[in-house]
Amino acid sequence: MFFDLDPYSVPSPCYVVDVASLRANLAVLDLVQRKTGAKILLALKGFAMHCLAGEIMRVLHGTAASSLDEARLGREEFGGEVHITAPAFRDDEFEQIMDLADHIVFNSFSQWQHFSIRVAASKKPLRCAIRVNPEHREVETAIYDPCGPGSRLGVLQKNFREDLLDGISGLHFHTLCEKNADALARTLPVFEQKFGPWLKQMSWVNFGGGHHITRSDYDVNLLCRLVGDFISRRKVEVYLEPGEAIALNTGVFVASVLDITANDMPIAILDTSAAAHMPDVLEMPYRPQIAGADMPGAKPYTFRLAGMTCLAGDVIGEYSFDRPLNVGDRLVFGDMAHYTMVKNNTFNGIRLPDIAVRDEDGRVRVVRSFSYQDFKCRLC
Repeated sequence: MFFDLDPYSVPSPCYVVDVASLRANLAVLDLVQRKTGAKILLALKGFAMHCLAGEIMRVLHGTAASSLDEARLGREEFGGEVHITAPAFRDDEFEQIMDLADHIVFNSFSQWQHFSIRVAASKKPLRCAIRVNPEHREVETAIYDPCGPGSRLGVLQKNFREDLLDGISGLHFHTLCEKNADALARTLPVFEQKFGPWLKQMSWVNFGGGHHITRSDYDVNLLCRLVGDFISRRKVEVYLEPGEAIALNTGVFVASVLDITANDMPIAILDTSAAAHMPDVLEMPYRPQIAGADMPGAKPYTFRLAGMTCLAGDVIGEYSFDRPLNVGDRLVFGDMAHYTMVKNNTFNGIRLPDIAVRDEDGRVRVVRSFSYQDFKCRLC
């Protein structure tokens, strides 16, 4: 999760992504591809550092997009196959989407009916799919559960339209979030039981994201057996589209202590923000690990770490340290590459953190810095 980095060697705040750690993750993903024949895509919603596209595309087959702009980034900066799925597509963007994408996944049969004539008239071949909802729940956090009650994502078995499959060559399901292979082992039988009758008409299936393949305790062998068996039995191509697994434990985030205040405990105000720079801390909620820190009370000095926006709840959490924090101290947050840069914002005009890369020779280079213009240009 952490790598040897002098936190004072980079600007603050700053995301730092380690190329050696990225390559280690890609090696695991490549093993899965070679053992199963599956194709793995980078889900840009989780990690989209296009300056590292060369590293990533030496192994992966393409990108998975959720919007027109992600599809354009995938086509222009990454190459390979471009897949796109969204809850709905805009009429005024669909021509561009068809130009950029190779695979388009529709969230409903009504969307497919609406756009199918335009797909048929496309000058390039497009492979289209329907997203289905197996109604099988594996995700505990409701906001991230695509199969929860009332979900808008995917077609239920009872609403599936066999009469509208002309032009559809694939099915897509997504039931996972940060899950091990045992969750997929429980999902696949449900998917096949509910949608198996139509698989014989398909040439590809997308197993979605949420596969935590590069986590240290992930059962890669089980994943390979599941995917390999499915491909063998169903005679289809299989795609996986993790975003987090590509960037898991590849990056850290460096921040500085600006002030120490007190209420019911000492409070360290940092030059970062949970709300602006690491939104999952509030959304999941998620507690990032910090180098040298522990749970409250585990070490002699406990501090509440808080951000610099006006949001009262802009609090990262409570951590204990071996010594008291002082103004100017640097803190290193672990596993901060995925769902950080892609989700951060400029609330309160707080400037976005710098982005740096640590190459395999240990040298660190800042690849992007942000300015007032980045804030101003979003507004009018």
